[in-house]
Amino acid sequence: MMAGIETWLAERARALGFDAFGIAGTDATPDTGARLAAFLAAGRHGDMSWLADRAHLRAAPKSLWPEARSVIAVGLSYAPTSDPLAALADPDRGAISVYAQGRDYHDILKGRLKLLAGQLAARSGQPLKVFVDTAPVMEKPLAQAAGIGWQGRHTNLVSREHGSWLFLGIIYSAAELAPSAPEPDHCGSCRRCLDACPTAAFPAPYQLDARRCLAYLTIEHKGPIGTEFRVPLGNRVFGCDDCLAVCPWNKFADASREARFAASAGTSVPPLAELLALDDAAFRQRFAGTPVKRTGRDRFVRNVAIAAGNSGDPGHVDQLTLLLADASPLVRGMAVWALARLLPRDALDELRDRHEPNERDEHVLEEWRSTRV
Repeated sequence: MMAGIETWLAERARALGFDAFGIAGTDATPDTGARLAAFLAAGRHGDMSWLADRAHLRAAPKSLWPEARSVIAVGLSYAPTSDPLAALADPDRGAISVYAQGRDYHDILKGRLKLLAGQLAARSGQPLKVFVDTAPVMEKPLAQAAGIGWQGRHTNLVSREHGSWLFLGIIYSAAELAPSAPEPDHCGSCRRCLDACPTAAFPAPYQLDARRCLAYLTIEHKGPIGTEFRVPLGNRVFGCDDCLAVCPWNKFADASREARFAASAGTSVPPLAELLALDDAAFRQRFAGTPVKRTGRDRFVRNVAIAAGNSGDPGHVDQLTLLLADASPLVRGMAVWALARLLPRDALDELRDRHEPNERDEHVLEEWRSTRV
């Protein structure tokens, strides 16, 4: 390997606009497999069966690609310009997680990462593989080993320079590269992230139960959101930033330099009334090119219906009533719950007489039954 390639590679990463860079050995995260196995054994992954399906490939870089000799980790900041938690103060508008307000990071990050990988391959003469969040790769432990940051008590990566706001990309290379120094844990005795969680999703520091996490429930979970989580959801219609936003290390983070991560008119605390009215075509048009689109209209409007129920605003009743006839039982069920929160008993009983489903529509029927309690 030619001398100075690591310095050269770091310079190339900065020239391409990456905000963080580091190198780790392929054996730098020996406990990752055991930690993942314990997480899966406890069922804390919920519906995310893809985590279990290829868990053996996530255990170490060489498990996925035996030719790997080095791991290059990069970070791209998406730090917001304002406090993400401010969106929670307006119950008639939807709060969308900071990471999903701009263009889809997969496309932006992967494009730059492929350029960096191509330059490394040309200089080193060795094959490599590029990953951005969609392969069986444990990005956060590898990023910590590469010195980019550390996994905080909320299990997300934290950087001294960029706070909680880094998108991560990984390159596995067959080239032998000198590793960076790993980043030690700087959380100390702080537990702000744990205390901020609206649903107590952290059984212990450095442990997450996704089944209780509002980010998981509003994005990954395919079924009805459990009753105990609906009121804590508030007006969060896609994701949750609470544990990230309260981290004290964020005070050192400058706003992202990438203009494409900035919120658009369609994603910056949009009115719930607009979101309740979205059919599939309108949903796809409004959220084209953003991470929101990948969740799909039905799950998204499910979330919006819950937010409308939490708003306390009877002005949403007409739109929610229309959703009782929606094609999606997921949407119909959440509309029932929301209307039960907004209507007096006699008005709700009248609606039930007109819209109570047949026995085959079990989820919606159960929601109607719960309104009788």
